[in-house]
Amino acid sequence: MIAFIDDHREVYGVEPICRNLPIAPSTYHARVAQRADPAKASARVRQDLMLMERIRRVHDTNFGVYGARKVWRQLGREGIAVARCTVERLMRRMGLRGAVRGKEARTTIPDKAMTWPADKVNRRFQAPHPNTLWVSDFTYVATWQGFVYVAFIIDVFARRIVGWRVSRTAHADFVLDALEQALHDRRPVKGCLTHHSDKGSQYVSIRYTERLLGAGIEPSVGSVGDSYDNALAETINGLFKTEVIRRSGPWRSLEAVEFATLEWVDWYNNRRLLEPIGNMPPAEAEARYYAQLDPPAMAA
Repeated sequence: MIAFIDDHREVYGVEPICRNLPIAPSTYHARVAQRADPAKASARVRQDLMLMERIRRVHDTNFGVYGARKVWRQLGREGIAVARCTVERLMRRMGLRGAVRGKEARTTIPDKAMTWPADKVNRRFQAPHPNTLWVSDFTYVATWQGFVYVAFIIDVFARRIVGWRVSRTAHADFVLDALEQALHDRRPVKGCLTHHSDKGSQYVSIRYTERLLGAGIEPSVGSVGDSYDNALAETINGLFKTEVIRRSGPWRSLEAVEFATLEWVDWYNNRRLLEPIGNMPPAEAEARYYAQLDPPAMAA
């Protein structure tokens, strides 16, 4: 009603409009005064204005992909006590919403002439500690210069992305580059790590399999085109497409996709809250694990 009066007061006047609406002229003028001087607003209005600033900050600094639940979780991590329903109400008022995932297209192309390792994961995407189980997959992005492909390797323990690569082709070399990055950064102990993928020809190629075995990593392969057999990697692909690709296109080039992926992976690993690991970023979950391994310092 306040907005309606604002829009029509110059033509009809405030009092005539209020006679036909369930609002007193004094109420309207009080609201106008509050807008001009927030100090005159009620305690609840002042509290809402403060929370709205913080909600917008959290939403904006997290790629604009957080819905009310994650905004509420992040505010709680910052020591800001607020009810989730209040965050939902204020986000609706500000027109803020989280990203919504869509359906993904199939990218797995099997090589029927090849044999592949057994499925050693059996859809149990859990790991007792880092560098026990990695999962891999790739997706595609349409650009003005043609399709480009983005591969990820994820450590299952904290769902951290440990390797990634962007390429103009979907040949085995590009997923092998992502593997090399993961091996360089993580340096897993030989014989302690399993690498799981689908039956895409890139992952069951001779070069890829030989590199896994040479690094002391046990290969595991799920079924073709079955998202459940590589569900965690499919989930990360879905987040990437939802939080980066669909929200920021159209994409001009491989370089643009590569830079956006770099920014997103850094945010995802170090700042994005993941509910399955306790509403914390992957890097924090791993740091907590390693901190528990360190014996407490002895008093001098």
